[in-house]
Order: sequence, then structure tokens, then C-alpha cells
Amino acid sequence: MSEPVKVMLVDDHAVVRMGFRMLLESASDIKVVAEAESGEQAIKLYMEHQPDVVVMDITMPGIGGMEATDRILAKDNHAKILILSAHEDSVHPKRVLNAGAMGYLTKRSAAEELIKAIRTVASRKMYLEANIAQQMAIQQLNGEQNPVDVLSDREFEVFIALAKGKTTNEIADTLSLSPRTVGTHLYNIKQKLNANNSAELALIAMRCGLIDP
Repeated sequence: MSEPVKVMLVDDHAVVRMGFRMLLESASDIKVVAEAESGEQAIKLYMEHQPDVVVMDITMPGIGGMEATDRILAKDNHAKILILSAHEDSVHPKRVLNAGAMGYLTKRSAAEELIKAIRTVASRKMYLEANIAQQMAIQQLNGEQNPVDVLSDREFEVFIALAKGKTTNEIADTLSLSPRTVGTHLYNIKQKLNANNSAELALIAMRCGLIDP
């Protein structure tokens, strides 16, 4: 019998990780070897456990899933990362796939789909949830250039938080940055997106389907 696929779960909610662990261990060919509650911990545990597949949440306090993905791939460019996110737009998947993740699934997807996605990514193939793939294909066919594509990963995280009405200090706390650094990101975001204030940023985020109207 072949070795089971070793999986590391990364999510800041213990209940979510427990649910996924129970679900995955019902599959005889998958074994959860590590769990991390932050991007920083994910990088450390990745080096220790060398999992075959990392199941990574995007939105977490600290450096977050996007930056953790970047840093893990910088240390091991063969890392196989599957993003499991609450975001159902086509901007997040495009960013993480460009960064080198091998799959994207929303948390609403069925249990069997997560198991199938892990097996697919473990065999070094890309996996995209069908409705997300469709959204991305339609955008590409229409030649739509998303305005937020110009933002760096960190700027993108700050942009989303601002669009959701978070203050500079709240963002600084969540992302473990100084308020001054957040201010610098905010300045750069406004320049890049040609926006004058937070209300305009929120409008851009709505148009891109990143936040609900």
C-alpha cells in the first residue's frame, strides 16, 4: 500500500481545524501530520514536518495566508499549497495561484471536494473549484483587468481591511504592523488605485466582488 498523503492544516480557528482533521482522517489515504494557527507557525511547522500538502486559510492574524504561502515557497519551491478560503471572488484565487499555490477551494465546498483537491494537488496537478474557475475564465475572456492586481500581497491585505471599515490601528494590530507602516501602505494603495479616501477604496472593493455591498 502506498504511503498516505501527509497534510498540514493552517487555520486560526481551532474548531475549523478539528472539523477538517476529522473529515480528512476519514479518508484512508490522508494523514494530518501538523496543525498551525498562524502564518508564522505554518512556516516553522512546514520545515519541521515537510508535509506533502499544506491546506492554508488566507485570512489570519499576523502575516496571513498569502504571505505565509510566499515564504514557504521561497524556502521550498516544490511545496504544494492548497488554499481553503471563505472568499468566493475571483481576485483572491488569481493572486494566490500567481504566487505559486496549486489549488483554491472555498470553505463552502463539499467535504468530498476537499479530499479530491488534496489528492489532486498531492499529485502535482492544479485544482480549482468549478465556479471559481468559471469566474476567472469569464474575466479573462472579457479582458477585464482587475484594478487591485497592481497591489502587493501586503497592500492587498491592508486594502481589504480598510474596505471593510477597519481603522489604521485595528489593521496594525491584526497584521502585527506598526500604525506608521499601515499608513505607508495606505498612501501607496491610494496612489496605485487612484483613490482619495476609504469610501472610494470600499467602492473599488465592491466592484471587484471582494466585499458585499
